[in-house]
Amino acid sequence: HVQLVESGGGLVQAGASLRLSCAASGRTFSSYIMGWFRQVPGKEREFVAAISWSSGSTSYADSVKGRFTISRDKAKNTVYLQMNSLKTEDAAVYYCAAKDSHTHEYIYWGQGTQVTVSS
Repeated sequence: HVQLVESGGGLVQAGASLRLSCAASGRTFSSYIMGWFRQVPGKEREFVAAISWSSGSTSYADSVKGRFTISRDKAKNTVYLQMNSLKTEDAAVYYCAAKDSHTHEYIYWGQGTQVTVSS
């Protein structure tokens, strides 16, 4: 079965960097879009970034453009989220997700990894 396993979260100071990883397994993802989302308790989960597994084309939320970079390593079946210049408002649980490129909804989700940013 499909598994998405995130890692790389932690506690950092504002202005620092973190790289999140999402190891994907259980199927071929060549036609999939891989996304990163985040959620703060009491708030809706929000989109952060996405990448096409096949073409590598990317999209970002306005709040992270220029600071975060999503990438994928096909050989390792892993998606990354490089987060630079972190702000306190970036603190959240970050989730990796996957969907077929022809559908709207993400159907596979990881368990999440906590990112805490101190001021």
